[in-house]
Parts: sequence; structure tokens; C-alpha cells
Amino acid sequence: MKKVTLQDIANELGISRNTVSKAINNSDGIADTTRDKILQKAVEMGYKQFSYVNTAIRNNEVTVKPESPQYQGEIALLTSVFLTQSHFSSTMLDKFQREISQAGFTMNTHRVTKDNLRTKTLPYTYRKDMVKAVICIEMFDLEYDKMICDLDVPVLFVDGPVKRSGYSLPADQLYMDNTTEITRFVNDMIASGQTRIGFIGDYNHCQSFYERYAAFRLAMLMAGIPVDERYIFCNNNVSEIIEPIAKLDKLPDVFICANDFLAGDLIRCLFSIGKTAPEDVRILGFDNSPESRMVRPALSTVHIHTQIMAITALQLLLSRRSEPDMDYRVVYTETELIYRDSTRLDFE
Repeated sequence: MKKVTLQDIANELGISRNTVSKAINNSDGIADTTRDKILQKAVEMGYKQFSYVNTAIRNNEVTVKPESPQYQGEIALLTSVFLTQSHFSSTMLDKFQREISQAGFTMNTHRVTKDNLRTKTLPYTYRKDMVKAVICIEMFDLEYDKMICDLDVPVLFVDGPVKRSGYSLPADQLYMDNTTEITRFVNDMIASGQTRIGFIGDYNHCQSFYERYAAFRLAMLMAGIPVDERYIFCNNNVSEIIEPIAKLDKLPDVFICANDFLAGDLIRCLFSIGKTAPEDVRILGFDNSPESRMVRPALSTVHIHTQIMAITALQLLLSRRSEPDMDYRVVYTETELIYRDSTRLDFE
């Protein structure tokens, strides 16, 4: 059977491939009615992300009938924080939970406390007899993560502890692409004459933060532009660095922030010292969180395609269950630079 592509769906509907991609990946800039029409057509045609469902087409309508597979057990979500709607994983986990239910699994969230981290113990809610696989989000304590890797079940880390030392966990790992769009952004800024670029965020916090920082520095190096170390703030608390920022004799042209939360805080803290974006400094975030569209000015950011991350997470876990001895995999999914008001481009 011929593999269905995004272009096949676009051809059937008489629309662009880019519009289909936005619908499939839950991106901005597409009407809900158009999104629904595209998703229905994708189900009808058997597109790979929807291959787990049975479809019945009646009266030109597509109804989705989930299969009822035999119960397989629990996939345990381990996390050290409360995952709010602002966290990039929120929409990913919604999709992931729907997907695993079609494969016969349930998902339960187990909060890893500071005491668990200190004593290297699992949460009391974790039942070894029920858990068939583990997915870890916001789990950045290296020694604790090593303990998780010794559990006798497939383990997947979505992001993970920083690999600055060169050590990588003996487990499958899933990341968003933290490099390509940061590199593109830096080069766009340089092309428009904005060469004084800084970075805000603790790049030792996690691997994704580190990769975003490294991409920024490498892009500057490859462009032959030195990084002014006064514009680098390795801190996830903007309120602690706003005073040294205010004391700079001149602000950078651009601040790249490790995520949208830091970027939003930066906008608010700059306002408290009489500075605004993009007039005094351009600001970029990362994640395309709901807040990135509500803050003023609207925040330029990097969109994470959480739907495909969910599909990939399921594939990694299920394939690890069936082939436990295969080499460990580190997988990256595509991201997309989104320009909004906080980084006005002079050449636009």
C-alpha cells in the first residue's frame, strides 16, 4: 500500500502542504474548521499518525472508532514539577495519552519529590507490578536518572540532564530541535544589523537549555562576531539579574531567552526600569507557550511540534518493549521560528 504523505492530503483538499502540516502538528495560524477538515481527511486516507484507528465513512462523514485492545499495563510518567498548561509537554501528553490508550496502556503521573531525589527512591504511588514503561519529563537530576535507567522496564527521557561532561544516559531520549531555529534567528538578527546579542537562562539546567545556548554561541562564532560576556546571564530568575542588566552602559540589541517564561519575565522586569521591547532590546523566547501570544508585546518564539513528539514518544517506548536490546536512540523533532512584535526586523 502506498504511504500517504502530507502532499497527498493537500492534493485531495486543494490546499497547500504547509496548511496541512500546521493542522497535523497543531500549529498556530489555521482556523479550527480547516484544521478539523484536514484531520478528518488524514484519518480517512490512513495517514501514519492516525493509523491506529478504524474509520467508517458514512454520508461523507468520518467517524473515528478506537480499537479496544487487551489491557497492557501502565506507562508511568515521572516528573519533578507540576506540569501546568503553560509547559510545552501539556499538549504533548494529551496526545500521548490518547495514543497509548489505543495500544492498551494507561498513564499515571508520579511526582518525584525532593526527598525522593535525595534518597534515590521512587514515589510511593509507583507500583512496580503494574508499570510496563516509564516516560520522564523535567527529570534533570543525573544520579536519580541513572537509578531510573536501572529499572527493568523501557525508559524514555523527554529532555534530560545536561551532557556538558559528555555523559549520556543509557536510555532512549527525545528532544525538540534546539539548534536549527536559534541559528536561523541569530543569522536573521545579524543580517538586519543587530550584532550585540545576549542570552538569559541557566544553560546547566537541562540539555535543551544547554543546546539553545550552544547554538547561539556557535552561530555567533561562525559569523565571526564575538560574544560580549556582559550580556550572558546564566540564571533562571530574571528578578535577580534585572539590576545588573539596568547597570549596563548599553543594552544588547537582542536577548535570547532559554524559554518563554524567562522571556515574559524579562519583558515585565525591563518595563520596571523604563525599558521596552522591541524599542530598547529585542527578545526571543522558546516553546510557543499560550502566554507568548498574550504578553505585550507578543513574543517571538520557537514553536515545538508537540503532536509529533507524542507520536515519536509512543513509537520509541513500544519499539523498546519489543526490542529491548537495540542500541539507545536520541531523537529530535522539528521546531519552527515564529516572529512576533518583540523582535521587529528592520529588513521586513
